[in-house]
Amino acid sequence: MVLRSVTLLLPVLLPVLLTAGCDRQSPANEQANGVAANIADASVPTPDEATAPADNGVDVIGKLDREHKGEAAPAAAFESPGGAKLTLASFTGKPFLLNLWATWCGPCKIEMPALDTIAAEGKLPVVTISQDLNGAAAVTPYFAAAKFKALKPYLDPKLGFSYALGNPSLPTTILYDASGKEVWRMTGGMDWTSPTARELLAEAD
Repeated sequence: MVLRSVTLLLPVLLPVLLTAGCDRQSPANEQANGVAANIADASVPTPDEATAPADNGVDVIGKLDREHKGEAAPAAAFESPGGAKLTLASFTGKPFLLNLWATWCGPCKIEMPALDTIAAEGKLPVVTISQDLNGAAAVTPYFAAAKFKALKPYLDPKLGFSYALGNPSLPTTILYDASGKEVWRMTGGMDWTSPTARELLAEAD
């Protein structure tokens, strides 16, 4: 009886799990409290994280925000996979998608395979910037285990870039046009390969 009840609740719970964000009003405290466990657990994606969200008929969408439309991308620097400093100016010239995430954020990791699919299609660059205070020590093992085809592990261990964006909850995904101006931002996890997501991504064309 209990198992049947749980099964019936899954279609209701899945959108909640995906769209829920990770509150990080005090990111340093949250990461510090679970840093040891997160490094160990984050390096191995769960089955749900290792594959794109299944098509269960639920078109999941986070919280869409257009209040920042037209704002220029922040000039704050973050780290490339090789450790060099760079800014979003390096990606202007064509539309791109920015994603702030962390290995300790469940909804972030669930949507990563879908973001990798979008990036691998080659039409829209996806810039995933980790908010892990441990930087490469936490992110590199996770990326190695996940075997992403196109995503690259950009880092923001001092949270300077995040601060320039107002320290949003995770995951936060922002679409920029070719001139580096914001189109919209999404807070909460999402299936970025869904019809709704693809319509939103097409707005930068």
